[in-house]
Amino acid sequence: MISSPVSGLRAWQSEAIESYLSEVRDDFLVTATPGAGKTTFALALASGLKRDKAIDRIIVVVPTDHLRNQWADAAARFGLVLDPKLPNSIGPLRDGTHGYVTTYAQVASHPLLHRRRTEARRAFVLLDEVHHAGDSLAWGEAVKEAFEPARRRLCLTGTPFRTRADELIPFVRYVPSSPGELTSEADFEYSYRNALADGVVRPVVFAAYSGTSRWMNSAGELLAANLGDDSGKAVEDAAWRTALDPSGAWVPHVIAAVADRVEHQRESGMPNAAGLILASDQDSARAYAKIAKSITGKQPVLILSDDPRASKKIQEFADGTDRLAICVRMVTEGVDVPRACVLGYLTSYRTPLFFAQAVGRVVRSGGRHESATVFLPAVRPILALAAALEEQRDHVVQLSHGGDDLDALVMAERIESEPGGPAFVPVGAEAEFAHLLHSGQAFMAPDRELARALEPDEHDFLGIPGLLSPEETAALLASRDAEIRKRTRSSGPAEGDADSVPAREPETWRLTGSLRREINNLVSQVAARQGRPHSSIHVEVRSAVPGPPSASASLEILSARRDHLLSHLVA
Repeated sequence: MISSPVSGLRAWQSEAIESYLSEVRDDFLVTATPGAGKTTFALALASGLKRDKAIDRIIVVVPTDHLRNQWADAAARFGLVLDPKLPNSIGPLRDGTHGYVTTYAQVASHPLLHRRRTEARRAFVLLDEVHHAGDSLAWGEAVKEAFEPARRRLCLTGTPFRTRADELIPFVRYVPSSPGELTSEADFEYSYRNALADGVVRPVVFAAYSGTSRWMNSAGELLAANLGDDSGKAVEDAAWRTALDPSGAWVPHVIAAVADRVEHQRESGMPNAAGLILASDQDSARAYAKIAKSITGKQPVLILSDDPRASKKIQEFADGTDRLAICVRMVTEGVDVPRACVLGYLTSYRTPLFFAQAVGRVVRSGGRHESATVFLPAVRPILALAAALEEQRDHVVQLSHGGDDLDALVMAERIESEPGGPAFVPVGAEAEFAHLLHSGQAFMAPDRELARALEPDEHDFLGIPGLLSPEETAALLASRDAEIRKRTRSSGPAEGDADSVPAREPETWRLTGSLRREINNLVSQVAARQGRPHSSIHVEVRSAVPGPPSASASLEILSARRDHLLSHLVA
């Protein structure tokens, strides 16, 4: 046993360490849901083994350069000095270090160098997101050649992964899962269901957006389809690709919904809330960034893999106050941005592994009563992946049955590539809130009566499971969607103009957003001074200054409500 167990570990991390130490073995695979704390577990184990002189050197292998710095910083908190900048051009390790952090690409470019470093001391090798060793045959062979002599090896991944029998990842044990496929078998597993029950991750709800897409095929025919319709794969893919085209109206609408949700999270108890928007490629990401700026009036953080400052931008976004970041694949794995609680899944990637890692960026819990929201296209491959995550959660959150059956979505075929199909020209697309996916069920937007019943601003758009029912959350999303459509309709790009982006939103939109935040702050001050609940202050303000809820009130009404609240504080 490790002589001095590390204090402050989560229960699952301590259990995983005990499981590891219960039986000496060369290889140990841990599958833990994104956001659960795999890095902390691995470094706690490594520091204990080092302290007990069971190992002499620690080698960490990660997918990207940014994660090298992140692991080195985390290791320092355990008293471990890991060099994140050791190049292949230098053989020996720097004096005073306990090991180093490298990437799978570095290992593949010079496996014999890393083998010599492994053989030189009793090495403990940590293979982070080990499925990357299967990204190419050369990477897998290099990892095996480099680290076969290691004293011990620990493999980590965020989700179980499948592979073909001829593409086995070294140091991983497999079991048959389907004809021609094998699934990794973990020595210790900590699922999203477990993490949700322990309060380690946020509950997540999925807001699916449909809408009509129009495109011209290679024969010059004008075709149209609605996202989510029961159409063939080719039509669904074409409608999906058209919706994601930045020249249409679908993308601005959903980006506005993401920004709106971030703003409401900030107003509802999470002042540093942020959103991530994933694009399929760098050109789309740049176009989405222009759209986001035109809608919000603020430049989002654009994170691209070919930008030498990408790692620095990720860290600055994690530590900063920016509301939105737009990227391709840079923050889908291992990157820790706890304040990110909203995800815009505006991409055509559809593998289970990528989807789970993407959602994992917004489920890392930062405090009680936080929730995560994922905005996504209402297409069967993505809804099936969302439903699979929700199936795990259904064991924890017991809700009444009802709503649309998603069995057909769960049975959607497994697709590993991006949408294909014949050549086509996007013509235009509109977005519309379709349904909320929660606890394995789809909740459609009800009539407006339910939304009107939720008018007190204290509950407005919280959408936190436990406070509002799924039906109420769907009603609020639908209500917000109608307002967003009004705001984006006049500023949307001209259909068919691929170079155009929405015009800048009127200044009054940003002013109303600022006034809403100011009103919420004033309500808190009045409630504290008078010893009354926030909801009663909201009701009083609505009575004194009649009109719609703050979310849809005009600039004039908001100004009058602010002045009314100020009079209470001055008196």
